[in-house]
Parts: sequence; structure tokens; C-alpha cells
Amino acid sequence: MVQPNIRSEKWSIVATSHQRKLLEKTVCEFRCKVRGLVGVIYTHWSSVGLLDAKSQIPAVEKLIHQTAKNPNPKYQYFNSRFHKFPSYYRRGAIQFAIGQVSSFVTRYRMWQSGMRNRFDALPPRLNADCGAYPPLYKGQCIKFAEDLKSTAIKVFTGTDWVWITVGLTGHRQRHLDLANKRKSPYLVINQKGCHLSVPFQCKRTKLPEAQSVLAVDLGINTTATVSVVNYDGTVSHREFIHHGRDIDRRDKRLKRISKKASLTGKLHKGFCRSLYRKANNINREIGQKVSSRLVKIARQYGVKYIVFEYLKGWRPKGGKKRSTLKQRFHGWLHRRIVNLTEMKWSELGGKVVFVNPRGTSSHAYDGSGKLRRNQENYEIAVFASGKQYNCDLSASYNIGARFIYQLMSRNGSQDKKGQNSCLSPRSRVTLSMLWRLLPSSIVEQDTTSSR
Repeated sequence: MVQPNIRSEKWSIVATSHQRKLLEKTVCEFRCKVRGLVGVIYTHWSSVGLLDAKSQIPAVEKLIHQTAKNPNPKYQYFNSRFHKFPSYYRRGAIQFAIGQVSSFVTRYRMWQSGMRNRFDALPPRLNADCGAYPPLYKGQCIKFAEDLKSTAIKVFTGTDWVWITVGLTGHRQRHLDLANKRKSPYLVINQKGCHLSVPFQCKRTKLPEAQSVLAVDLGINTTATVSVVNYDGTVSHREFIHHGRDIDRRDKRLKRISKKASLTGKLHKGFCRSLYRKANNINREIGQKVSSRLVKIARQYGVKYIVFEYLKGWRPKGGKKRSTLKQRFHGWLHRRIVNLTEMKWSELGGKVVFVNPRGTSSHAYDGSGKLRRNQENYEIAVFASGKQYNCDLSASYNIGARFIYQLMSRNGSQDKKGQNSCLSPRSRVTLSMLWRLLPSSIVEQDTTSSR
């Protein structure tokens, strides 16, 4: 069974200054409620924590909320302080406070049992003043218009709860798909503005098996080198993705930081904050562009798998003294591109897979053995036969071939020696190995077509 995935969209709220103040009061009132509930729930966690998720909210409501069947709750403060507090806002606050207390109890028990990053690590603290945002339940707290260009939200005026109508912009395409189910949004207000965080439960389709994969080699000289490798060892497409203009803009700001740091003695907290922020935003934009291009190529050639090298946690070494290599590695986008591509491609039904990076760049794709780099141009690789080729392109061939070889071995198309899970033969997998494993039927077909 294919599990659905959740994706959120940011819908900007168009509100007047008065409406913005009412929305801010609503979030402030919700957070005050959460602060009081955290202490109550933590006090009674020995009983509340043993209940299931459906029974926890009624149990907490019995402690704080006055009704005809519960005229004398234990904590009368909530009835006098939060008068006319809507029931769905109250249950959202209770649910958030339960999660906050549960997280603290779990982390504190882990700290007591010795599961710490350092031996002298301080114990975790229960934070009641947390940045909570109210959930807006359909029909009770929010009412969308049919065209989704406006919505009515129940807000707090300081003395009463009323409905106001605000505009909405920034829609994407997920709401147009009838298979996607819109969930309850969150009202988010911060210094940047106010918006709705609208989650969608997307129905994940399953792409059919294909006879090719999209192999990606991520580097610092070229952001991404892409090749579509077929199962028979042929390469259908190759491409270099490198947004040089954006990278120059980012490096220009980083160079300003370096120059200012050399002219400054002791660096204070927040040094060149605006330049760091701009450089980070440019990096984020590059990651979005590269991941979108990878997904577009994968859809164009009908592949199911996008193959990357598994580089999570890898820390490269810096270059020589006064070299910019360390700074270039610091701005490397290998994890950001992988994460963005995985989120986008999994929503379309594809899979992002990883292979061992050992030897993909240091071995030639034609099976001639180890290669050596050109000292004048590090992107050029010199094979043992004297042939010159792009090193990143050769690595992308090997990345795709390594995954195809593993996939064929898992499916039982290749024999294994003994009970060891390693592939046979135990050597560096390059694109040339797929040529040797080419089925005889395909060879005969190619020979007949050439005649």
C-alpha cells in the first residue's frame, strides 16, 4: 500500500493594519493558554501520560474547563482568565502542550539513562514559553471562500471572539488536484508577515519500472553533472547544471565578509549578519533551481530512480594556506540539493537512492583503471590510455552503473559467490561492467539493426 505524504504551502494573508493587530492578539492569547496548560499537564503527567491520544484531551479538559457535567474543575483560573475561549482553539492548545511535555519527559529520561552527547551535558528544560501557532479547524475557526481568494478567521479582539475576512495570495497547484486533501491550516505571524501554513495530504502515485536511471554527481567546480544511464550501458542524456551567475553573487558577498573580517580586530556577535543572510538566501535559491531541473530531466526521460552518492556527514578537508578551497566546500550544496530533490521527486512517485561514493571519481568509466587529474585543469581526467575526459561526467556514469549493478544483483540476475552480500566480482563498479553484462539478445538486435 502506497502511503500518502504531507506537503505544506504558504498562503499569504492580505490584511489591514487593524486586522493584523487582531491576528497578533489571537496568537498571543493562544500562547498564553499553552503556557498555563504546560504546567497543568506536567503536574498530572503520571496519569495523563498513560492514556491514549484520544483520551488525553478530555482528561485535561476535565481539569480546566467548567461545564454542566463538570461544574467544579480543579483549576478555576482558566475559566476566569480565558473567558469565551473557543473550544477548538482550546483543544489545539491542549494538544500542543501535551506534545511539549511528552517531548521533555522523553528527553529527560534519556539524559538520566546516560544517552547524552557529552558526559557533562546539562539536563533538558521544560520550555512553557514556546512559539506555538494556533490550528484553524474548518468551519469552527476558519471558513474558506469557494475561489480561495479570501477567508474568514475567528480572532480575539481583547474582550470577545469575532469573525474577520482577509484576502489570500500565493496559491500553488496542489489545491487544484482533487486527489489532494486539504488539512487544517496554521495561523503563522512573525516579523516577516502573516500567512497560513496549509498542509495537503497528497496521494502518492507509484511510477512504473524503467530501463534507465538518472545519475547525479555533485561537486564544487560544477554544481551537478547529470547523466541518464540505461541498463544496457548506453547513456541517453548528459548535462552540466551550474548557475555561475548566482554563485558569483554569493562569492562576492562572502568575499566582502572576508575583507571586513581582516580589517576588524575581535569579531562581535552578529558580524556581517546581513551579508551572511543574503549569501544563504542565494544558496537556497541555487538548491531550488538545481533540484527542479533534476526532477524535470527525470520526468522527461521517464526514469524512476534518481541516484546520488551517499555523502551525509562527510566533512572535506581544506586546501593549503590562503586557499579558498575551504570556503568553497563550506558553501557546497550537496545535502540541500539531495533533500529538495527527494521531497519533490517522492511527491511524484519516484525514488531517490544512494550508492557508496568510494572510487566513483577516481576510476575511469571505460574500465581502464585509476585516472589522474590534469594539474592545470582539475576538471579534466586523464585515463590510463591517455584519453582525456571530464572527471565529473565519468563519475556520473559510474554512479548510475553502480546502482544498476546492485539492482540487477538484488533481482537475482547475477550470481553471487558464497553467502556474502557483496557483489561478484568484488571490484570497482564502472560503466564498462554493464557493457560486459549486456544480454546476448540485445547484442543480436543491435547487430541486425546495423546490417
